Amino acid sequence: MQMNKRVNKGLLAMGAAIAAAGVAASTVPAAAAGTPRFLSPGELPPHASSSWTAGPVTAGQPDPLPMCVGEALPSISVHRAYHTDLDTTALQVTVVERSEQRAKDFAALLRKNLDGCAKSVMEQYPDITAKQKYYGKVNAEEGAHVYGVHTTATWGASDINMFSVGRDGNTVTLVRWGQMGNFANAQVADFKTTTATAVNKLY
Repeated sequence: MQMNKRVNKGLLAMGAAIAAAGVAASTVPAAAAGTPRFLSPGELPPHASSSWTAGPVTAGQPDPLPMCVGEALPSISVHRAYHTDLDTTALQVTVVERSEQRAKDFAALLRKNLDGCAKSVMEQYPDITAKQKYYGKVNAEEGAHVYGVHTTATWGASDINMFSVGRDGNTVTLVRWGQMGNFANAQVADFKTTTATAVNKLY
């Protein structure tokens, strides 16, 4: 979850513990033949005062795991993390399933988790209040769906995260973007463009 550093340490503690028990991540070639491609920094929602920096494409689950969907990510996940010089971060996680039906089922699971994200966060963290919005479908390959989650903490932190789940055949990709703020700070149009790019450039 993208919040300030204090919230990351608390709200993502459970995710980090799960990731620690998973398969150790290893860097993989970003452009290996036949493998899904990832977003480049310039394809993320533009930041007003900072450029994006991308980490390596890495095999395994991200650490910490993203809120609400992290526990569903399998060890065969491949991910790439992004950050600006300020508080804004992003993450793309891609999973190649054995069949198109398995990919459909996995995408449906991620969407189900996001449908109940705000409720789940508040049940796990009583000092966090969460609200969410569904921003609709993006037409890219087999389609993608966009969500927003706003969280506030009793100590004053306020953060906005956007998620999308898209699929191309037997491949599912999840994109998360987040920064301090609220729904008014959600770059919905830009994030939808990023989502379409992420799905369309997988293959």
